[in-house]
Amino acid sequence: MAETLTSLDELKGAVDGTDAPATAVFDDTPRTPVRDALGRSYATGKRKDAVARVWIKPGSGKVTVNGKEMAAYFARPVLQMILRQPFSVAGVEDQFDVMATVKGGGLSGQAGAVKHGISKALQLYEPSLRGALKAAGFLTRDSRVVERKKFGRRKARRSFQFSKR
Repeated sequence: MAETLTSLDELKGAVDGTDAPATAVFDDTPRTPVRDALGRSYATGKRKDAVARVWIKPGSGKVTVNGKEMAAYFARPVLQMILRQPFSVAGVEDQFDVMATVKGGGLSGQAGAVKHGISKALQLYEPSLRGALKAAGFLTRDSRVVERKKFGRRKARRSFQFSKR
C-alpha cells in the first residue's frame, strides 16, 4: 500500500517527484492606507441588485446617501442601524463622514450595499481595522440574489394550481 502523506507539502513533493517539502511564500509587507488627494478612501459595496459607491473621510459622523441625510433616505431605524454597524464594530463612531451614491434594488438591499462599501472603505483608510471588520463578516459580499422565474411556473418554484377535473 502507498505511504501516508501528512501535509500538503509532502503531497506536492510526491506529485512533483521531489522529496523536499516546498517552502511557502507569504507576503509579510504591512498593508498601507489607500487615500486620494482629498484624504478620502473609496470603495464599492454590493448587495442583491444594489450597488453603492462610498467615500469616507475624517469628520463628525455625517452620513449622506444620494444627496440626502441618512435619516431622510433610510427612514426605518433598522436600516439606519445597519449603516452604523461597521463603525461600532471598528470602534470609530462619529469619526468619519460618509458620502454614498447607491443605485438598484430596494431599500434593504441598498442599506446592505452601503454597509458593505463603508466596511471596505474603512479597512482601506485604516488597515488596522481589517481584523475586526473581517471577523464580523462585513468584508464578504452576500451573494444571495433572487431566483429567476422559470418557464411554465407561476414564480421561481411555485407551480400553477393542479386541477383534477
